[in-house]
Order: sequence, then C-alpha cells, then structure tokens
Amino acid sequence: MSPVQGVRARLRQHGAEAIDHPGGTLYAHLSRVHDSLGRLGLGADVRLAGLAHAVYGTDGFDLALIDPADRATLRDLIGESAERLVYLYGACDRGLTWPRLVGTGEVRNRFTGASERLDSHRLRLFVDLSIVNELDVVEQDPTVAENHGAYFRTLFTSWAPVASARVTAEAERVLDFSTATAG
Repeated sequence: MSPVQGVRARLRQHGAEAIDHPGGTLYAHLSRVHDSLGRLGLGADVRLAGLAHAVYGTDGFDLALIDPADRATLRDLIGESAERLVYLYGACDRGLTWPRLVGTGEVRNRFTGASERLDSHRLRLFVDLSIVNELDVVEQDPTVAENHGAYFRTLFTSWAPVASARVTAEAERVLDFSTATAG
C-alpha cells in the first residue's frame, strides 16, 4: 500500500468522510488540498502533508483525528519530513504566527507555546500548504471570500516573497487580486 493509500485508509477509519467541512466533508477537503498541491507542482512530502494536514486538528478546525501525542502513527505512514509539516501546520497558532511569519520565520506552537524558526525550505512548504488550504476553503464557500478575502489578499501578498510562484499565482487567481485593486 502506498503512503497516499495508507493515509486515505486512515482518514476513513477515523471518520473523515462523515465530518462536515466546506465543500462536503473533511475527507473531500483533504483530498482536494493534496490534489491541488500536486497540480501546482509541489513535491511528494508536501502533497502527503496536504492530505493529512488536519489530522491533529488546526487553529481553524479544532477536531483531531489523531492525538498529537501519538505522532509516530502518522510518521510511520508518511515519513518524518511530511509528518513534521503536518504537525507544524496543526500546531500553528495562526493569530500569533501568520501576520509576522515572513519577518520572523517562526511558527508559534499552540500546543506548547514554544516558537520554532523555520529554514527557508520548510518556510516555503509551510506557506504553500497554508495558502492552498485556505484557497480550497474559499473556493468551496463563497462567504469566506466575501468575509475574509481582503485579509487573505493582504496576508498572501506579504507571504509572496517566500511562497512558490505557482502558489502565489493561484492565490491571485482564486482571490481575484485584479478586481481588489481596481477602482
């Protein structure tokens, strides 16, 4: 069984197909994020992280499918690098991290209160995953774009220096940066 098949099976075992999420279910959302990361040319580790990014819960979706104290379960399934990105994503305190992320390169851990400085490679992967996740939610629920589009345009513009060019272009397309600046 491939790591992707293993994660999909584990997600089903933990009920992700029955958990509501914009665009249907949590399982559908995780699958779309995985597929979008691949379509945008990102590597296998970040795609695997995209498929599993919410298993420990997130600051925006506080329902854990796997206890963050049991990280070995996911690590055995997807490898250390991908699991570290999943944990980082789930542990991120968005309110303290996102606005200053590019300037500090640090992610504040909502589980422990500690901060972790990311090297440029991990920062790019973290930013790309974060953007692609939010873009999926925006595309599935138009009220998110109506209510938070300006915030995401500002945030993702500030992240552009560290994000992948294709992810930045996708954010500009989905959030329609051209109409936001017109007028």
